[in-house]
Amino acid sequence: MTEYFKIGKLVATFGVKGELVLKHSLGKKTSLKGLEVLFIEMRKDEMIPHFIQSTKIKTAEEIYIKLEGADTRETAHVLTQKEVWLNKADFDKYAAKSSPISLLGYQLINEEQPIGEVLEVIEQPHQLLCRILYNNNEALIPVHEQTLQRIDKKNKQVFLTLPDGLLDIYS
Repeated sequence: MTEYFKIGKLVATFGVKGELVLKHSLGKKTSLKGLEVLFIEMRKDEMIPHFIQSTKIKTAEEIYIKLEGADTRETAHVLTQKEVWLNKADFDKYAAKSSPISLLGYQLINEEQPIGEVLEVIEQPHQLLCRILYNNNEALIPVHEQTLQRIDKKNKQVFLTLPDGLLDIYS
């Protein structure tokens, strides 16, 4: 089974020829040069491949992107507000190693006990929230200077000391 990583969302159309604006969290300015396909989640857990015709950098976090089959503003508009995903190999190639999104797939460890794999990273002004499955429940784990102990990039582990009782909420 292919592993996918969410990199952002198509936030708007641009122009009249079907271009879209992709707001991404890859952690670096990129045009996704060389990327041939990305996946758009049309419905929950339904990744549909879309082939890229062209891309152009708009800002450090946004890219103008033209997809095959989206030739008018109307056909492109159907794709707005949809989440965009990359397969693991492409994600590893385009995500900055120091960006928060690079924690996807890492194992969270609270006081030497594994608590779950990072499924999503939600960036907020003063902290990150890592979405994991804990005891078959979705849990949002805060990662900030008080909880983060260290990150082991080689073994893909994030060591935390969470406040007492936080995990009890999700049990």
